[in-house]
Amino acid sequence: MFLLPLGIFLGRWLASARFRGKGLCEALVALPLVLPPTVLGFYLLQSFGRDAPFGQLWMSLTGGGLNFTFSGILLASLVANLPFAVQPIQRAFENIPHNLREAAWCSGLSPWQTLLRIELPLVWPGILSAAALTFAHTLGEFGVILMVGGAIDGETRTLAIAIYDRVQAFDEQGAALMAALLLVVSFTTLGVVYGLAGRRRWARG
Repeated sequence: MFLLPLGIFLGRWLASARFRGKGLCEALVALPLVLPPTVLGFYLLQSFGRDAPFGQLWMSLTGGGLNFTFSGILLASLVANLPFAVQPIQRAFENIPHNLREAAWCSGLSPWQTLLRIELPLVWPGILSAAALTFAHTLGEFGVILMVGGAIDGETRTLAIAIYDRVQAFDEQGAALMAALLLVVSFTTLGVVYGLAGRRRWARG
């Protein structure tokens, strides 16, 4: 819900913008793909701390901290999943011929109208892929969430962390039930998303 609008904005910007340092921006967005989750989680834990500038800014705005809270988990999840949302959408925008945008502008459409009426319908498969990838990765995220959110029962313990705790407690039956639930939910969601994308491709011929 929060990640897709940000992914569309960044993907559209990276696909069309030409500026010095663009490669560094793309590398920064893609960094969570290759960085070990515990390393990313450690840096986020430090950045969210009350002594860090970002943590202090958050404290001044909300009156509360970020570490070991749902808000902290949400922000950490946004950072960790950003490349899974941006890259499919960026590739979809890059596949739109620029002369198609120019034709829309010559027809009287503003850049905003061109985005809504021409570009977004064309990049919809990329947005669906981004939604499927971010959903699947969010459900399975472990290292970053554990570092930033801990495992506070009823507050910050996710299903992936709960499975790990059950295994540590030698409760294999409980771990198997939760893992099966995660598998069914993930497979069903991905099946629906890719099914919709397939129907759209079939409708286009």
